[in-house]
This record gives sequence, structure tokens and C-alpha cells, in this order.
Amino acid sequence: MNVLKTLATVITAGALLALGGCAQKTDKVKIAMVVKSLGNGFFDAAHEGANEAAKQLGNVEIIFTGPTTASAEGQIEIVNSLISQKVDAIVISANDPNALVPITKKAMARGIKVVSFDSGIATEGRLMQLNPSNAELIASKQLEMAASAIGGSGEIAILSASAQATNQNLWIATMKKQLETPQFANLKLVTVAYGDDQSDKSYREAIGLLRAHPNLKAIIAPTTVGINAAGKAVVDEKLVGKVFVTGLGLPSEMAGHVKSGAVKEFAIWNPIDLGYAATYAAYGFVKGSNQAKAGAQIDAGRMGKIALDANTEAALAPPFVYNKDNVDKFAKIF
Repeated sequence: MNVLKTLATVITAGALLALGGCAQKTDKVKIAMVVKSLGNGFFDAAHEGANEAAKQLGNVEIIFTGPTTASAEGQIEIVNSLISQKVDAIVISANDPNALVPITKKAMARGIKVVSFDSGIATEGRLMQLNPSNAELIASKQLEMAASAIGGSGEIAILSASAQATNQNLWIATMKKQLETPQFANLKLVTVAYGDDQSDKSYREAIGLLRAHPNLKAIIAPTTVGINAAGKAVVDEKLVGKVFVTGLGLPSEMAGHVKSGAVKEFAIWNPIDLGYAATYAAYGFVKGSNQAKAGAQIDAGRMGKIALDANTEAALAPPFVYNKDNVDKFAKIF
């Protein structure tokens, strides 16, 4: 009897240890970062920020993923797979604000916390949207840089990402409104082109802009892929000094274009901070410490508390300008 009792005790203890091991495994918070497309330096930097947050929080596993080309269909397929994997949270930069809603609503119905960042999902498809900055500030900064580069007047064009990109469309719409103000009255927007955040297509679109509009003075590209491609196009078409490129870019990718003279200055927020804050916020939703309601204060770790507005959106920081004086310094970072 004593032998059987001892054996039963050992088996019970072993079972408890096994259960404990499972509990520890379950305690690991799985946060998937779904980006617009893989191979984009901006999102690689955001991934770095997500890893920083995971390390600081201590019990987080980051799954970094995205389609090979920027499409809503590719992201829908990925989110469906993440639902099957039973991740705890999805942090996503959307290729389409509305097309993703059904699949992210499905994810939330399964208990997965969905936070959009950079390029948002419509309100009903996520808990919160973390904007890198304020739309008015982003739009006016890009117009200011273009005006400064070309002496305040002349034809400009915009080279965007996809025609469905939430953030791009908001910034472009805001720029169009600001072009009607006295401050930018001498800038004439001739067209908006779309490169779908693909390097080769963005390059072809930039070449097309330069050849179709011989009086063009500036290209504004509110996308890291587009601005890099436009800078190369201006150099290749031997239009340095005649056409200037500005917009939103990464210092590591833009330093050469600043040196070539194709770009005088450009702007971007810190994508590392953006990825970090979005991940930290998602973790708070998983743990129940964050609430998706107007006026809520979202814990963003070292970035402090971020307030949600009536649309459960929050802005992180104003865009920062890079030029020949500081681009090399920041190119070493991202």
C-alpha cells in the first residue's frame, strides 16, 4: 500500500509539474505584427521596436509577418492563419481600411486584441489606431519642405503607396485642402500617382511623372518606398537641381539622395518608437489594463501615456526633419 501511495504521489506531482509547464507556456503573450509588405525598411525598424517592447515586458513573443507585396488580400490570408494559431494580439498596418474589417472582427470575436498602427483599420475592426503623428502636421510639413526646395511656387506631384492606403489617402486629402490656403497658393498639384509600395513600380511611376510633366519642380512621396524610388528617378533622368524630391523617408535609405542633391530635406517619425508603442499598447489590451474608449490613457511604456480621441485614435509624435546636417547621424540608427 505504501509503495502504491508513494507511486501515486509521484505521478500526481509529475502531472502538476506538467500542468505548471503548460501554464507557463500559456502565459507567454503572443503578439503578431502584420505589416503592409515584407522587405520595407520602415517596418523592419518597427519590428525592432516591437522586439524592444517584448524584451522590456519580459513574457512576450513577437511574430513578425506580412505579404510579399502590399495587398489587403495577402493580409487577410495572414490574419486568418494567425486566428488559427490563437495569438493573443495582432498589431497591423492596413493596406485597406475596410477590406480587413471582417477578418479582424472575426479575430476579436475569438478574443484576439487588434490594434492598428501607421495605416489604420476602420473603427469597428480594431480596438485602437496609433497614428505616427497628426494628419495636419504631416501634410503641412511635406508641403513646407516642397515649397522651400522650389522657392515657394511651381508644379508638384504626389507619388503615393496604394490607392487604398488609409494613412496616405488621409495625408493627401489634407494636403489638397492646405493647397487652397494662402500659404501654399503658389504650389500647383498636377497629379497623384501610385506605386503600391513596390520599388520597381514606384520608380516607373516617378519616371512617368518626370516625363509627362516637363515643368514639374517637386515630387512629394509620403511613403518610404516611393521617396527612395523618386530620388533615384531624378538622378537617372539627370534632373538634379531642376526637380526636387521630398516626403517621408528613412535616413538610412535617403542619405545618398541628400548627398546627390535630389533631396534637400525629408521627414519621418521614429518607426522604432512606433512599433514599440503599438506593441506595448497591444500587451495592455491583452492584460486588461487598457480600455478602448474615448479619453482612455493608453500605457505606451517609455513613450508615456497616449490619449485616445473620440474615434479611439491616438497620435504619437510630430514628424522630424532630416537634411545634410543630420542625416548621416540618424542613418546609423534606422
